[in-house]
Amino acid sequence: MIVAFLRHGRTAWNDTGRMQGRADVELSDAGRTQVRGWRLPASLGAGRFVASPLARARETAALLGAHAFDVEDSLIEMDWGEWEGETIEGLGARHGAAFAENSARGLDFRPPGGESPRDVQRRVVAWLVRNTGPAPWIAVTHQGVIRSVLALTTGWDMTGKAPVRLADDVVHVVETDARGTVRPLAWNVALVAGPIQRRRPTS
Repeated sequence: MIVAFLRHGRTAWNDTGRMQGRADVELSDAGRTQVRGWRLPASLGAGRFVASPLARARETAALLGAHAFDVEDSLIEMDWGEWEGETIEGLGARHGAAFAENSARGLDFRPPGGESPRDVQRRVVAWLVRNTGPAPWIAVTHQGVIRSVLALTTGWDMTGKAPVRLADDVVHVVETDARGTVRPLAWNVALVAGPIQRRRPTS
């Protein structure tokens, strides 16, 4: 089965570096304009849309022309618990060494009251195992979910530099089987013409 992971369009929280997590933040006007400019690769033209239950993902799917799509709880953003709405800089300033130590745990980093990237991997793989078929899925989701998939497919433990720098305005395509084995096919496939843009890895 082919799955194309697509991050939702921009929100006001993205632009200020705030961790959104489960907060149901809608797309900003700039985010809506961004998504309207996207065009899916022809190879995904027959794809079936599925979206995280959060508004920013569902609106992105709708703006891409998905008049009907599944909503899948397993694609929701990583739960940032008590740190939802915070910025990385603010957390570092307030929690100092404790925040740095937690961050250094990589896949097992866990905000107070939240979940870890490893938890995200488990639920995403469980969803992949439940869904098979020849047509591609277009999964509209979040940066935390996509980073967890990157780690899963590359063996990255989420410490140190990521093996692939995730871009804006792109889709990431993987292949999976009924056992939950996930293999990368293409990272950063552009959705717009021109140079690929970069932005901070907020949720």
